[in-house]
Amino acid sequence: MTTPTSSRGRRRAPTRIERAAGRAAALQRPRVILALLLLLALTCVMLLDGYLRAEVGGDQRVRSNADSSKVPDSILNGGPILTFRGGRATTVSVPDKTIALTFDDGPNPTWTPKVLAILRKYDVPATFFLVGSMVSRYPGIVKTMVAQGDEVGVHTFTHVDLSYQSDTRIRREMEQTQLALAGAAGITTTLFRAPYSSETDAIDDYSWPVYEKLGKEGYTSVFVDTDSDDWKRPGVSKIVRWATPQGTEGASVLFHDAGGERSQTVAALPRYIQKMRAKGYTFTTISGVLQQQRAAAGQSASGLGTAQQTDALQAAQHRATGMTLYEGKALIAAVAVAEWTLPVLSVGLIIVGVAVMGRFAMMVVLARRHHRQRNRRRFGWGPPVTRPVSVIVPAYNEKECIANTLESLALSTHPIEIIVVDDGSTDGTCDIARAAAESLGMTNVRVIRQENAGKPAALNNGVRSASYDIVVMMDGDTVFEPETVRHLVQPFADPSVGAVAGNAKVGNRNTVIGAWQHIEYVMGFNLDRRMYDLLRCMPTIPGAIGAFRREAVLAAGGMSEDTLAEDTDITIALHRAGWRVVYQEHARAWTEAPGSLKQLWSQRYRWSYGTMQALWKHRKSLTDRGPSGRFGRVGMPLVVIFQIVTPVFAPLIDVFTLYSMLFVDFRAALLAWLAVLGVQLACAAYAFRLDREKYRYLLMMPLQQLAYRQMMYLVLIHSCITALTGGRLRWQKLRRTGEVGTPAGAR
Repeated sequence: MTTPTSSRGRRRAPTRIERAAGRAAALQRPRVILALLLLLALTCVMLLDGYLRAEVGGDQRVRSNADSSKVPDSILNGGPILTFRGGRATTVSVPDKTIALTFDDGPNPTWTPKVLAILRKYDVPATFFLVGSMVSRYPGIVKTMVAQGDEVGVHTFTHVDLSYQSDTRIRREMEQTQLALAGAAGITTTLFRAPYSSETDAIDDYSWPVYEKLGKEGYTSVFVDTDSDDWKRPGVSKIVRWATPQGTEGASVLFHDAGGERSQTVAALPRYIQKMRAKGYTFTTISGVLQQQRAAAGQSASGLGTAQQTDALQAAQHRATGMTLYEGKALIAAVAVAEWTLPVLSVGLIIVGVAVMGRFAMMVVLARRHHRQRNRRRFGWGPPVTRPVSVIVPAYNEKECIANTLESLALSTHPIEIIVVDDGSTDGTCDIARAAAESLGMTNVRVIRQENAGKPAALNNGVRSASYDIVVMMDGDTVFEPETVRHLVQPFADPSVGAVAGNAKVGNRNTVIGAWQHIEYVMGFNLDRRMYDLLRCMPTIPGAIGAFRREAVLAAGGMSEDTLAEDTDITIALHRAGWRVVYQEHARAWTEAPGSLKQLWSQRYRWSYGTMQALWKHRKSLTDRGPSGRFGRVGMPLVVIFQIVTPVFAPLIDVFTLYSMLFVDFRAALLAWLAVLGVQLACAAYAFRLDREKYRYLLMMPLQQLAYRQMMYLVLIHSCITALTGGRLRWQKLRRTGEVGTPAGAR
């Protein structure tokens, strides 16, 4: 059959297949982008969570013993409240017998509500200097705080020493905290306390420009003149004593409602309030002090009525409006998503990790049992199978490989007939096959040519044309060892066996991509098949090497074109028909694996998507009864869990591992990753031992885990999105090089 050529000067109209392929290609790009966007979104959520916990971009340096020659003496010796009204730096002291009670580092979900309850009980106002990241994580506490009449100030977003930071970082720390306050309580504030600050005499030449800059932007900086040092946890009595000012002096007193275990603070606070009231002290906020300073000279804090207290609070706190309010609410919502996602993800990944480790253990145990059982000296399937069988070779543009394939079959020690079904090749495959058979003196070769209809149609044509009751199917780029067919057909001595899966090997394994696939074939595929064999729920007979009872294939309706994974489809169909499917490790076939990442992506995309199609097609196997329902009861759940669900979550494990390395504990996360890699290496080494493979290829496994594995995950995610969006794919032909020659050379 020849391909018609277009008339000169006229452009040939695309065929239906070409149009379908074009539409499929156009649909795939958005799905790939969607898959990458989903992974990017999750990564952003993790980064946000890490940033909220002050573990990304945080700076724990604290400047000390710096010179203060550029700081005015009036500031160094002034009161604890620093303002810049009119552009001039001024300090304000707390009036006598007045306590401005302040708390740092909150809110905390455990301790802040207890502190608020005590303040409410004793009707004491306080000023809380809040860390923006904590505000965004616990907005409800801040809302309660403001509603109760307490005052809030900025304590930066990530609790860093601002004297080290750039102007951009300082602005970001302040703006993000204001957004968090706006989203949590609908307010902004002009009060500020720098992390790691103390009294005004500790201001140095590095921090002074920060206070000047913020002062010009309208912030009031608040310091301490009496420190409870409750963070040291010295005991309740010492906290009360250290928080008490001398004589009748007023004070800005520092406690902490977060940043550590605060049970002593909670216990000391009621005693402190009672003690100070007994000494005639009153409590107010920082705004209350400023309001009093602006009031008539000599007016005490106790002279401020409720309306004046409210005015004082309003002087520092302002209602958030416009974009500030909406951006703040968006920040709180994003943080809520992160706070919900990470715990759920952690639990899910723990479950996935346990399942994967359990699968590794089950694979090794069952593979060992399978190997021992099948290699016992007295093991046998029954009387030796010596009758001829039909070998079907579907071929489409296999000019590089078909001669090697036929040459390997010519050496078969088992009697065979060979049926090459040329599926409309345009590269002369048909002629090459005939010439190769003639040059090899092979009289048992038939070459059938058909119009291009796809691999399933070619296989069905071969099955119908077969002369014998056992048919062996192989790819046109595959070579068999001389003993392969003989080993492959021996299980048919058992009348319950309907199909046999062979041991597919990667022939072009000397490249990095080939070595990665070699590891995958030996460990992932062949260990799996040993396990599934013993469980009697083999999901797939590889297209490169498989044998079937002809009557079973015909009864199942032949190789179906309903899915892209015709091998998986027919395997499940045979299970449902009551046939047993087994694995024959000694029947080896050497195949040419994809040589580029693009071809590999195409192949695995088709495999994974086709597997999903086959599983969906045979979903009713879950309700099948008796032996025919074994695949639905055992095989279907295993395939769904370990070939679809857990691999889909696997990229999240890698992202979470990276998150843990960057944001939590690098050493512990690295050790955990190395431990998992060690388990995988041990499993792979055992699989290589069973297959008598050379261990040197395992040196590529760490790199495989860092690159190849991630690509396979993205392929699966891509396939899942295609399935969920109702996309369809056509069978795709990979470009071959013909470098896999005779089996001996393949090693």
